[in-house]
Amino acid sequence: MTRSQTIRWVFKPTLFLSCLLPLALLVWNFLQDNLSANPLDDITDETGTWTLRFLMVTLSLTPLRKITGWSALQRFRRMVGLFAFFYGSLHFTTYLYFDKFFDFGEILADIPKRPFITVGFAALTTMVPLALTSNDRITKWMGGRRWKLLHRLVYVTAIGGVVHYLWLVKADTQRPLTYGAILAILLGYRLWDYWRPRVASRVNPLRSKGRLQPSLNGDEGDL
Repeated sequence: MTRSQTIRWVFKPTLFLSCLLPLALLVWNFLQDNLSANPLDDITDETGTWTLRFLMVTLSLTPLRKITGWSALQRFRRMVGLFAFFYGSLHFTTYLYFDKFFDFGEILADIPKRPFITVGFAALTTMVPLALTSNDRITKWMGGRRWKLLHRLVYVTAIGGVVHYLWLVKADTQRPLTYGAILAILLGYRLWDYWRPRVASRVNPLRSKGRLQPSLNGDEGDL
């Protein structure tokens, strides 16, 4: 079995089942009456927390790929990102159905009272175009450059998710601040990785010209 076949037939199914485990455990605890006296809060909290976790994992895969050199990690990014949207949708549905029973009048009245709902809904909204453009056909239709530009919305989503969690808990802010610190590290790495070659080219312009020379001869270069 080749490496590609191993990833397709072993790693991906294993990852898929692993991503479903949080939901399976939540359903099991609900059926076994192992939740607290307010199971609705437990379900809302767990689905929201796992949304953030999957977002953090999604953002960490590219840095891990660059650090470790294991290019196969990028093949899992799409699946993990879709599971972030899946758990985010469950989180919102819990609020929409079990808490408000689709009473949109009450929901609209609730928004100015609890701004964290607005931020959370906005974060979920930014995930919709990411999920809709996650297949290969749309990626090819959009073109790699436009697709990458659109999918930078994931940073906005993650920031909104952290703010939503921080405003929600009010008192015990340790967990949302932890996620915020992880996100800051991941975004910091992205900025460092973006600016590093540009700073290096300014420090050593002769080396930069040498790297760009092949493109002047008709070969594919940095331009």
